[in-house]
Amino acid sequence: MEGKEEDVSLGANKFPERQPIGTAAQSQDDGKDYTEPPPAPLFEPSELTSWSFYRAGIAEFVATFLFLYITILTVMGVNRADSKCATVGIQGIAWAFGGMIFALVYCTAGISGGHINPAVTFGLFLARKLSLTRAVFYIVMQVLGAIVGAGVVKGFEGKTFYGKHNGGANFVAPGYTKGDGLGAEIVGTFILVYTVFSATDAKRNARDSHVPLLAPLPIGFAVFLVHLATIPITGTGINPARSLGAAIIFNKDLGWDDHWIFWVGPFIGAALAALYHQVVIRAIPFKSK
Repeated sequence: MEGKEEDVSLGANKFPERQPIGTAAQSQDDGKDYTEPPPAPLFEPSELTSWSFYRAGIAEFVATFLFLYITILTVMGVNRADSKCATVGIQGIAWAFGGMIFALVYCTAGISGGHINPAVTFGLFLARKLSLTRAVFYIVMQVLGAIVGAGVVKGFEGKTFYGKHNGGANFVAPGYTKGDGLGAEIVGTFILVYTVFSATDAKRNARDSHVPLLAPLPIGFAVFLVHLATIPITGTGINPARSLGAAIIFNKDLGWDDHWIFWVGPFIGAALAALYHQVVIRAIPFKSK
């Protein structure tokens, strides 16, 4: 009986009926059951001698290759049909991008963190989640993977057809200004990187560790929603590697005229998301139930 009473007492303390809210909750940081990882050093030369470092880079290359292969092939399939009603349409393209991010983040998160996007890598670097050494290596491998992925699609579709249908390249659509395109890329990337920070936050992991798919699912869903909104404006970049890989393989003025937008916009959006995460999200203490 004494043991039972002790268990009941512990249970009552572990699951209190009243929880502090508002500013009271923000002031109670004692007894937290999560651990914030220490900030990554700016330079980490020792990484260069570690197999896990190169394994992570290979994972980023393969993931970005597969991402471009499936998504650009889906875009070209939609363009091939005489009627959009006979294809998966914009919704299907958005699902291809979002679904691939969901699957690939799930597959590579334990190896490289599942970035698959220079903007995500840049945002995490600004938040001191990885070193400059690793960030540069990831971005190089992501770009190479994107180029190979788009190149394989061009090989399947043929040079003439691929060029005729713009090769999945990003550009600002007629009727929109460069400012419109830049704004769409900034906001779209902010949504993505903000979701990445929120889904991988140590506080959330402590509370929701029993849900292994939680991080990849909202990240993939964010990519899907952003594509639904901005495909008509820019074709949706929010990933400089995806934009650069398609532009290099397409290699026409249309793919290069507005290309700066698909680097500047995502990097600004990622920086804003990192700033918001550091100033607002990390400033709110958390105590799991």
